Amino acid sequence: MKKKHLPLFGSVIFLIAILSGCSEINEPITSESEGIWNTYFVYPLSWLIIKMADIFGNRYGISIIVVTILVRLLILPLMIKQIKSTKAMQAIQPEMNRLKEKYSSKDAETQQKLQQETMALFQQHGVNPLAGCLPIFIQMPILIAFYHAIMRTTEIANHSFLWFDLGDKDPFFILPLVAGLTTYIQQKISMVGQDNNPTMQMMLYIMPIMIIVFAINFPAALSLYWVIGNLFSIAQTYFIKGPDIKQAKSDKAIARAGGKKK
Repeated sequence: MKKKHLPLFGSVIFLIAILSGCSEINEPITSESEGIWNTYFVYPLSWLIIKMADIFGNRYGISIIVVTILVRLLILPLMIKQIKSTKAMQAIQPEMNRLKEKYSSKDAETQQKLQQETMALFQQHGVNPLAGCLPIFIQMPILIAFYHAIMRTTEIANHSFLWFDLGDKDPFFILPLVAGLTTYIQQKISMVGQDNNPTMQMMLYIMPIMIIVFAINFPAALSLYWVIGNLFSIAQTYFIKGPDIKQAKSDKAIARAGGKKK
C-alpha cells in the first residue's frame, strides 16, 4: 500500500473501531440504547432476531440462522464485486510481475516509471486496485453489528437450540470444531488461483485455529452464526468461482498424470 493511502486506511480502521463500540459489548441492547452505532446498526438487527424468533415459535436458534442468511444476502452484491475484482487482479498478475522485473531498480525515476506503467496496465484492463477493498470496509460494520446484536440481545441467552444453550459455550465443542472446519474450507475455495501466495497459505491454517479458540470461549449463539455464515460463503464462492475451481482441479489432474508418465 502506498504511503499516501496510509492515512485513509488508518482513518477507516479507526472509524470502524469506534463504531464497533467494544466497550459496550457487555451492555444489553434495547430501544433505549443511545448512540448512532446502537440506534442504526445494532438495535435493528437485535429487533429482527427477536421478531424472527416470534415468527418461528420463540426459537432463537432458527432465528439466528435465518437472520444470518438475510444479512449475507444483503451484502452478497458487495461480496460478488470483491471476488470479481480479485479475479481481475489475478488475471493481470503475470504482466505486473514482468513490469516489476523490468523496473527492478529502486531509484526514484525507475519506480516512477513502474508506477506509471502499472496504472496504464490497470486502465487497459479496466481494473481498479482499490475496488476489492471498498466492499470489505462496507461489510465490516454490518458484520460487527450483527456480532453485537447476538452478544447483547438478552433474550438469546435464555434459550437453547439442538444440544446447546445459546447463551453458554458448546459443552461438546462440536460447534467450535465445525466453525473451524468450515472456515478452512471457505478459505481453501477462496484461494483457488492463489496457491503460490505464502501469506494466504499461512492464513489458511491460522484463521481456523483462531476461530476455534474464539468459538470455545464465546456463547454458542455466536458459533452458530459463524458456522451458518461460513456455509453461506462456501456456497457463494463456489457458485461465483465454479469454473475456476473446475479448471484448477483439471490442471492438477493433468500435472499429476504428466508426472506419472515421467
